[in-house]
Amino acid sequence: MMVISTMRPRFDVTRWNVNNELELIKIWRSEGLYDQVVDLRDEKTVVIDTPPPYPSGKWGVAQAAHYAQIDMVARFFRMRGYRVLVPFYADRNGLPVEVAVERKFNVVASEIAKTKDGRVKFLNMCKDVLDELEKDLVSVWIRIGCSFSYWKSGTDSEQYRKLTQTTFVELWNKGLIYVSERPVSWCPRCRTSLAEAEVEFAEERAKLYYVKFYVKGSNEYVVIATSRPELIGACDAVIYNPDDNRYKHLNGKELVLPIYDRAVPVLEHSYAKPEFGTGLVMICSYGDINDVRLFRELGLTPRILINADGTMNDNAGSFLKGLTVREAKKKIVDVLNANGYIERSEEYIHEIPVCWRCKTPVEYIHMEEYFLKQLEFKDALLRLIDEMEFRPEEHKIKLINWINSISMDWPISRSRFYGTEIPVWICSKCGSKILPPPNRYYRPWAEDAPMSNCPECGAPKESLMGEVKTFDTWFDSSVSPLYITGYLSNRELSIKALSNAMRPQGYDIIRTWLYYTILRTYQLVNKPAFRWVRISGMGLDEKGEAMHKSKGNVIYPEQFIEKYGADAFRYWAAAASRLGSDYRWSEKSIKTGTLYITKLLNIARFISTFPEVSEGFKLRPLDEAMLNYLWKTAEKTIKSYENLDVYEPINELYTLTWDVFASNYIEAVKTRAYGLGNYSVEEVRAAWYVLHRTLKTILKLLAPILPFITDFIWRQLYGPKGVHTQLIDEREIQFETQYTDLMMKLVRTNSIIWKYKKENNLKFSENLDAALYIPKELELIKEELKDLHRFSEVAVGLPAEPYIKIGDMIYVKYK
Repeated sequence: MMVISTMRPRFDVTRWNVNNELELIKIWRSEGLYDQVVDLRDEKTVVIDTPPPYPSGKWGVAQAAHYAQIDMVARFFRMRGYRVLVPFYADRNGLPVEVAVERKFNVVASEIAKTKDGRVKFLNMCKDVLDELEKDLVSVWIRIGCSFSYWKSGTDSEQYRKLTQTTFVELWNKGLIYVSERPVSWCPRCRTSLAEAEVEFAEERAKLYYVKFYVKGSNEYVVIATSRPELIGACDAVIYNPDDNRYKHLNGKELVLPIYDRAVPVLEHSYAKPEFGTGLVMICSYGDINDVRLFRELGLTPRILINADGTMNDNAGSFLKGLTVREAKKKIVDVLNANGYIERSEEYIHEIPVCWRCKTPVEYIHMEEYFLKQLEFKDALLRLIDEMEFRPEEHKIKLINWINSISMDWPISRSRFYGTEIPVWICSKCGSKILPPPNRYYRPWAEDAPMSNCPECGAPKESLMGEVKTFDTWFDSSVSPLYITGYLSNRELSIKALSNAMRPQGYDIIRTWLYYTILRTYQLVNKPAFRWVRISGMGLDEKGEAMHKSKGNVIYPEQFIEKYGADAFRYWAAAASRLGSDYRWSEKSIKTGTLYITKLLNIARFISTFPEVSEGFKLRPLDEAMLNYLWKTAEKTIKSYENLDVYEPINELYTLTWDVFASNYIEAVKTRAYGLGNYSVEEVRAAWYVLHRTLKTILKLLAPILPFITDFIWRQLYGPKGVHTQLIDEREIQFETQYTDLMMKLVRTNSIIWKYKKENNLKFSENLDAALYIPKELELIKEELKDLHRFSEVAVGLPAEPYIKIGDMIYVKYK
C-alpha cells in the first residue's frame, strides 16, 4: 500500500473565469498560433471558403453560432495535421448598404449619384457605414474564439473587384456573356433587375375580378377572372384549354379589351386551367413569369405598362399614367365598374413573386441587361455536383431541384451604385461594346476609356462612353474560392487548391451563392469548385421562429458571452442541432455548457493530484475497459468531425466526460488512485496513467469546440504550448481489450446501487454493514464496487435468505 492522500491538487479551479478567455486570445495572438503560412502546393492543405458576411448590422446568436461552427471544423483539421486557410472578409457590395445610407443621411441614391462627383460622395458614404458595421462583426468572432485570418480586403476592395472584372472579360471572350433587351424580373423598390434565384414567393390575399370581354362584331360576351385588371391594356391574347368545350366556338375569333377597345385573338393552350376562374386566361405583358414564356412561345407583341419606378406609363392610358400599380388597380376597377364591365369579385389567396431583399412585389418589364449563359450548362452541372461531398447528403437535392427549375439565363447587371463596375465602354457612334484588357480594376463611369478608339468603327476615344451599371452581387461573391486561392496571381495553383476546398454555408443560399459559385467556377476552370459542401440550418428563437429584425426577435450574443463565456456559447452552437437542421436558441443549453466546463475543471483538479506516468503500471480490467471505451468514443467523434459535424462530437464527449469518466470510472478508482485499498503499486500507477490519458484525450477532442477551457487546463497540466498545437491521432488512442463491455456494466451496476440507496435514504458515501452480491460477470470489478459503494463485503453469487434483490442478479444482504 502506498498512501498519498496528503497530496494536494496542482490545479486551482478558482483561477478560471470568463476573463481567462480574453487572456487566452492575447496569448494565441502573441504566439502567432493561427498565423500559419499556408502552402497551396501542400496536399495537406484545406481551404475553407468562409462565407463573407454582409455587414448590415450586428450579428445575432444565429450568425455567431454559424461562424463558431466553421471555426470548430477549421480547428479540427489543424489538429489532424492539415494547414488550414480560413479567411474572414466582408461581402460589402450591393443594395443593403445603399438603403442604409439613404435612411441614415436622408438621401436618395439615384438623385445624389446623378453626377460623377455625387456618385463619388455617395460611394464614400457607403464605405464609411460599412467600415463601422464591419468592426462589430470582427469583434464578435474574435471574442468567441474564431481562429480566422482577418483579410481587410473585402468584396469592394480593388483586389477583389479586379478578379470579378477579369472573370467577366474571360467569360465574355468565351462567348458566355451577351447583352439583350428582354423581360426581366424587376423590383420597383430596389430599381434593379433580379435573377431567378432572387425572386421569392409570398402568399397574398387578393381579389379576383370577373370582367366582361365582348366578342368582336357581336353582342356576345365572355367573362374572364383576373387579379391584375391594371394589366388589361397589356393583354395580347386570351387562351382556353383545348379540352374545354365551353369555348370551342371562340377559336379564331377576337375579344375586345374593355376600356381600351383593342381586339386580341382567342387561342387554345394547355396552360389554361378550366377549373380556375372561368377557364379563360388573359396573356398580358407581363403578369408573371408564365406570361413571359407564353409571349415568347406564341409570338405575341408585348406592351409594357409599368415603368422602372413602379408607376404606370403612357401605354396604360392617360387615366392610369403616373399612378402606382396599387393605385392603378383601384382606379381601373372603379372605371370598369362604372362602365358595367365587372360582373362580380371574390377574395382568394394566391402566391405572388416578391423581391428577396425588400419583399416588394416583382414586376416583369423589358430592360437591356448583360446575361450570363446558364441554361446550356444544366446537364453538366448536375453531373458535376456528384463529384462533391455534401454534408448532409439530403441537402444536395435542393441544389438539384433548383438547377432543374432554371428557365432563363442569368441577368448579371444591376442599375445600382455600390458594386463592382461592369468593365465596358460603349461607342456612341456604332453602339459597340468594348472590353479592356483584364487584370486591372476599372471604373468606366469615372475614367476615360483605356483604348484610343473604337475597334469596330474607328470612332475617337471621346466617343467611348463608360458603362454605368454594376454587377449583381452574386456575380461578385460567386468567385470567392478563386479569390482566396489567388486565381489572379497563380491560376494553376489556385485551381489545384480547389481539390481540397470546403464551402460552409446555410441552406437558405443554396440556389444563390452555392449554385452561382459552382456555375462560375466550372465555366472558368472546368472543374468542381469544392471537395466538400457543408450545409447548416437556420437559427431560430426559443419559440422555433426564424429570427428577423423586422419581427423584433433577434437575440444578440454579447450579453450571454459576457455572462457565461464564449465556450458556453460555443457549447450551445455545437449541441443545438444535427448538421443541416435548424438550430433553436436556448439559454438553458448555454447554462448546461457552463456546468460542463465546471465539471471539466473539477476533473482536472482531481487528476492534477497525481503524477502523469508512462511506465511501471499494471492495468486492471476496469482500466482496460475505460481505455477501450475512450478509443471507441474517439473513433466516433473523429469520424463525425471528418464528416464536418460538431453535434455528435459534443454529445459523445459530454457523455464520455460526465456520465462515464467522471461519474463512474473516477469514482470507482479514487480509492486506488490515493494508494488506499488492496492494490499493488503498479495498479495505483495504472489508475494515474488512465486518468491522465483519458483527460488528455478528452481535452484534445474537445478543443475544436471549446478552445478556451481545454487550452487553459492543458497549459496548467501538460505544457505551455497549449492543446491547439497537439495532433488528434486515433492510433495513439487505440486500445484493444477483451473487456469491451465491462465499462457499461459498471455504469449499469452503479445506477442500480445508487437508485437503491436513494430510495432508502442512504447517503452515497455511507459505510454499509452489508454485503453486495453480484453475478459472475462482475467479479472483475468487485474491488472497485466495494470501494465505491462502501459495502463491508462484495461477493459473487446468490446469498442465503433473507436478502434484498435490487437488480438483475444483484442483491444486498445485511448482517
